Amino acid sequence: MNLSTNISQELLETVERYINQNMTSDELKTFEHKLESDSEFKVQVEDIKTLLFGIESQSLKEKLNSFHEDIHKDKTHNIRYLQFRKIAAAAVIILSIGSFWFFNQNSNDKLYANYFYPDPGLPTTMSSTNNYKFYEAMVNYKQGDYQTAISKWELLQHSKPNNDTLNYFIGVAHLADKNEQSAISFLEEVTKNSNFPLANDAYYYLGLAYLKTGNIDIARRNLLNSNSDKSKALLSELND
Repeated sequence: MNLSTNISQELLETVERYINQNMTSDELKTFEHKLESDSEFKVQVEDIKTLLFGIESQSLKEKLNSFHEDIHKDKTHNIRYLQFRKIAAAAVIILSIGSFWFFNQNSNDKLYANYFYPDPGLPTTMSSTNNYKFYEAMVNYKQGDYQTAISKWELLQHSKPNNDTLNYFIGVAHLADKNEQSAISFLEEVTKNSNFPLANDAYYYLGLAYLKTGNIDIARRNLLNSNSDKSKALLSELND
């Protein structure tokens, strides 16, 4: 396109009115007649139309780009906002569930939760012992795999039903595995032997097992048989 330097501001505005159909009927007749009769004028008009449409297209393109950018920003903002709302909602739900669980526990359940921790177990020096199976299960126990430990110890316990060490650790493993009733039967056997080195601990865990099952009097009686500081502390907080 060779935009002529002869295009005046007046002609530009005239063509613009023609394109926008803002001419009076007389002006339109005169304009159209000149278009038909003056080829140079016609070229000028076509150049101006091309120019104006080009400007309009570019303007429209820029507006669309700006519009799309705004949409993208809004979309990004909305996504972030929605993600924040989802996270906030999840946090509220988690806190609500946690608060509901905490405030609906009875006092003895809270005591159990505060005082129970799994027995630390025995040192596992399997390379220097003949009781490989026992210590192999001890490794499972220390890893928190209580059911595997119980299964291995119970195989040994079948041939040694009165072994206090086996009964003790099977008992505390059941307690750690949230099976208080099974724990009680094994720990009861252990407490029959007052000379057992872990007798104080056996009474303590037996007291905890009864506390968890709601047998407060029996829990207190067993805790009284343990002279450990943790039993005394628990007894001082134990309600009827």
